[in-house]
Amino acid sequence: MAGMKWDVEFYERSNGRCPTREFLGTLADHEKVFVRKAFERLAVYGRELDRPHVAYLRDQIHELRIRTTGGQLRFLYFFFDAHRIIVTHGFKKKTDAVPAGEIETAMRYRADYLDRQARGEVS
Repeated sequence: MAGMKWDVEFYERSNGRCPTREFLGTLADHEKVFVRKAFERLAVYGRELDRPHVAYLRDQIHELRIRTTGGQLRFLYFFFDAHRIIVTHGFKKKTDAVPAGEIETAMRYRADYLDRQARGEVS
């Protein structure tokens, strides 16, 4: 797509499962429209994107914030190299704060990705 500066990629576990795709499969079609637009915005603006669209959480983990008619969705991600954004997973937000467990999951997936990247197992 024209104007895209960043490649937005979904993290895949070593067993081939993709938490982001699995979560997307649970969403209604109208929610997926909001998600697609949010990912497009992230791909265009990357690090330049700010609240209310994204927020930095901690330990290199950011959240993509999406408000739909059915509630709030969050996708956690990190930046990798000069042009890639790796989305670790998504969830429906039900509390004011992002649950610590979700951030820890994203941190674990990031560590796994970086480790496998260093070994040449992911491109």
